[in-house]
Amino acid sequence: MGYFIFAKNLDNTEGTLYRIAENQSDLDNLNIVQSAYKIIETSQSNFDSVKFGNSFPIKYNNDDVTFIDTSTFINNSFRFERKEHLQFYIDNFKKQIKIFTDVNLNHPLYSRWNDYSNQLNSLNLDTIEYPMNKSLEQYFNDQNQPSFNALQVP
Repeated sequence: MGYFIFAKNLDNTEGTLYRIAENQSDLDNLNIVQSAYKIIETSQSNFDSVKFGNSFPIKYNNDDVTFIDTSTFINNSFRFERKEHLQFYIDNFKKQIKIFTDVNLNHPLYSRWNDYSNQLNSLNLDTIEYPMNKSLEQYFNDQNQPSFNALQVP
């Protein structure tokens, strides 16, 4: 089971997703006060669809989540036309990880995110065929490597 973490008391309001968590342990280790958010449990398939960039939860109503199919986007931000686009995405992802790791050296998920940052650093972008018609997260999953979405960073 996965979890979507939204801003609380904003039913039917688009753009309120804050984080996602793959399981209870990850949810418990997010740096949040859980009572301040609307946390909705979801199926693994819904979670994976968001994690891998195939859909995005745009709003909730009670415990029902409305998704948008990201393949309908004209310039889908989860697809990379050129190497520079993927590099930009990776650089921003690494900045987000660094913000977390710089101040959370003793956090239970520190090693996961430090290792993932190293994985991002070691990715050879010249070996990827462009356009890359999948998310980076799906690419890593297809390579049997750890795969995390930026929305999972505590």
